[in-house]
Amino acid sequence: MNDFIGTADYLSLISGEKSALFERYFELLTEYNARFNLTAITQKEEIYEKHFLDSIMGESLFPKYARVLEVGSGAGFPSLPLKIIRGDLVFTLVESTGKKCSFLQTAVKELGLDGVCIVNERAETLARNSSFRERFDAVCARAVAKLNTLSEYCLPFVRVGGVFVAYKGNAEEEIQEAQSAFRKLGGKERCILRYTLPTAGNRTLVGIEKIRPTPPSYPRGQGKERKNPL
Repeated sequence: MNDFIGTADYLSLISGEKSALFERYFELLTEYNARFNLTAITQKEEIYEKHFLDSIMGESLFPKYARVLEVGSGAGFPSLPLKIIRGDLVFTLVESTGKKCSFLQTAVKELGLDGVCIVNERAETLARNSSFRERFDAVCARAVAKLNTLSEYCLPFVRVGGVFVAYKGNAEEEIQEAQSAFRKLGGKERCILRYTLPTAGNRTLVGIEKIRPTPPSYPRGQGKERKNPL
């Protein structure tokens, strides 16, 4: 599926009954940003568009009651905005930086979000843990790495039949470059959804279905995912 989706309905979700939670999330970002280096975007309108709206645009790709793992959570995008509008989703947030994990723990508590677990670990290390490997219905990542590298970090966590959701900008070249990685890691392109943010331009959601187990040699670790992408 290759389709274009509009933003109007998702804008209404942010400004509707969940608006108080998004406002509190913005306040927390502002309060903790100077200490924890969470985001270079600081203006309220930009945070709402480039972080909150962008995060929830992928909502339709996550199955009902899915167990979702997020790689490289940072300040919680897209996981926490998705959790705000999709209380049925159960999240595991993987973040290697301790300070950012501290912020995520604070945000989850302050926003009253149940069903969110935060793990302070590198994805390539955690993927070797049998309690995490191929245990999730969906895995997502945003602004972490190029798609071929990102696939090696993320697909090992996805169960067969599940989906890896990558949030990207203009991604035509990345999608083509990543085809070999998808195949080697047990994935197959399921859908590409495109949308345009009001002031931030074109964005792409790439959905990769897990059709067979990822070979045990992946992820390779020691930085090979970035230095020598599949």
